Amino acid sequence: MTEFPTLDLPDDPKLVHNITHFARALRAAGLPVGPGRVIDAVRAVAAAGFSNRADFFYTLRACLVTRPEHLVVFAQIFRLYWRDPRYMEHMMAMMLPAIRGVQEERAAEAGEKRAAEALLDGVDRAPPETGTDQAGEEAIIEIDATATLSREERLRRLDFEQMSTAEMAEARRMLARLTLPVRPLPSRRGIADPHGSRFDARATIRAALRRGGEMRRLHRKAPRERWPNLVVICDISGSMSQYSRMVLHFLHAVANTRGAGWSKVHAFTFGTRLTNITRHLATRDVDAALAAAGRQAQDWEGGTRIGACLHAFNRDWSRRVMGSGAVVLLITDGLDREETGMLGHEMERLHLSARRLIWLNPLLRWEGFAPKAAGIRAMLPHVDAFRAGHSIATLEALAEALSRAEDGGEKARLMAAMGG
Repeated sequence: MTEFPTLDLPDDPKLVHNITHFARALRAAGLPVGPGRVIDAVRAVAAAGFSNRADFFYTLRACLVTRPEHLVVFAQIFRLYWRDPRYMEHMMAMMLPAIRGVQEERAAEAGEKRAAEALLDGVDRAPPETGTDQAGEEAIIEIDATATLSREERLRRLDFEQMSTAEMAEARRMLARLTLPVRPLPSRRGIADPHGSRFDARATIRAALRRGGEMRRLHRKAPRERWPNLVVICDISGSMSQYSRMVLHFLHAVANTRGAGWSKVHAFTFGTRLTNITRHLATRDVDAALAAAGRQAQDWEGGTRIGACLHAFNRDWSRRVMGSGAVVLLITDGLDREETGMLGHEMERLHLSARRLIWLNPLLRWEGFAPKAAGIRAMLPHVDAFRAGHSIATLEALAEALSRAEDGGEKARLMAAMGG
């Protein structure tokens, strides 16, 4: 029988308890860590040993992390929980009023806030009393002025990737209340209207024939209104996972809002393949709808093949869903590693089929964003509007963009930067 190697533990070993509490912090931060995974982690650490910090990190990560988007949160909680003093300062600085010399060094990275809240849950976050520190120097406290803003207003502008677990839940509730109204389109068909702008020759002649050819008045008609389709093509690859989930929450609200004006709402997801999830949006419960969509879209959080997926849409679905002057929302970061010639061709086909093509890209949250990636340069010339899509405020701004046909977002600026 093979014996496990002796662990390098302190005199009063509490490693099992520490791993259990560590898993509890991960669960509080939103990671699906159950008792079975905790038991596996304890056994794996016993087998791998505890003498090397890197081995310990990767052993726990292999047992407790199942999704790529959770890697960042795991790393932050690990560094904080297993006694990295510098990280403890940064985490405490994010939860307490900003202390000069710590918070000013860097902004919170993705997942850090969620990690801090999970580990500091229940800790008294009241600001320290004015006085002196252990070195006898006066502690200078600067209160963050953003705390005076309303919680909802701050949440509207917060990046989805920077939200804590509680903030994400509140953001979903806010997204459920959003609407995306659209104006009707005039069609070639007419409807009888005595004050209409067009002369109705057929109605006038029919009325004259009923009176023996006597024409008493000229009948008029107005254009009949028709409502466009909304087609959403959403990137669910690993780099877009967090944004895609929030956008799909928003899309579910739009699809189930009566009176918004859309004839039909069609939704497609893509990573390495295209998946039609339209029927799942009809489910009234948003969690059940997205769970069913996730089971069908098995390439969630995988790679990205934008050109091939757009080719599949143009070939198999364009004629079915793009009637009635459809508006297309394309949600992706545009980072495609495949050959860009096909991507540019398929984007052009999509643009010609749509009445309006709007591209939402979360990379626009960066102030210094430039179209350097080959995929972005191939796609940008074939869209009507290029807008950010990383927060509730940017999704709210879509309604205004739809009402103004001349709204191009950041396209003109970026095309100038490309020299186009």
